[in-house]
Amino acid sequence: MTKNTFDILMLHGRPAAGKSEIIDYLKNKPVHERVKRFHIDRFEEIDDFPMLWTWFEEDDILEKMGKPRLHTTPDGFFTELHMWDLLIERINIEYKKRVRDVENYHDFYTTIIEFSRGSQHGGYTYAYKHLSKEILERAAILFIDVSYEESLRKNRMRFNPDRPDSILEHGLDDDKMEALYKMVDWEEFTAGDPDFVEVNGIKVPYAVLENEDDVTTARGPELGRRLEDCMRKLWRNYKK
Repeated sequence: MTKNTFDILMLHGRPAAGKSEIIDYLKNKPVHERVKRFHIDRFEEIDDFPMLWTWFEEDDILEKMGKPRLHTTPDGFFTELHMWDLLIERINIEYKKRVRDVENYHDFYTTIIEFSRGSQHGGYTYAYKHLSKEILERAAILFIDVSYEESLRKNRMRFNPDRPDSILEHGLDDDKMEALYKMVDWEEFTAGDPDFVEVNGIKVPYAVLENEDDVTTARGPELGRRLEDCMRKLWRNYKK
């Protein structure tokens, strides 16, 4: 039987662009519908947000103990730019463990890997140089495209100060949004080809879902139609 699903889907876009909302939408679709419409099997997620949030929590604990912070400054920035690279290396390790622990892992699962990168900390161009060969060879990319202004609006809207660690309710201060994500390098990263990016000699297919009009918040039929169109194009190139 020919496999009809992605092994790995990379999910990118500015903060609050709609990445986590798309994952939530997919979770609420039956497996047979996900496979038929979106080429997504039962899936597991690897998201760097819980990883970096743990660093913030640990550093706050260390500060209360009178010890130096390890990863972040008191005002919530990384101490060094290479911390962004460390997150990608953590993603590589997490993926390797999934494949190790389940025989023929991708016969049963699609892995969705989610992260955002801004130009200030190297962008997607730099992040992708740190992804493992094992991920790149199996990956397809879906980029959720929104302007900085729309990202800022939705970031403010979704933030719940009582649940700052929540995947669907976390947010950044306006000053951090501007510093870290006002500029992104997606167009430069993909400028060489309308369908593929080449990373470390490996061609990875990509598609862009336009979400300036915010079809992800409602998670309604228009999101399904738009996502299905993108995934159809992505699957066609992935099979190549």
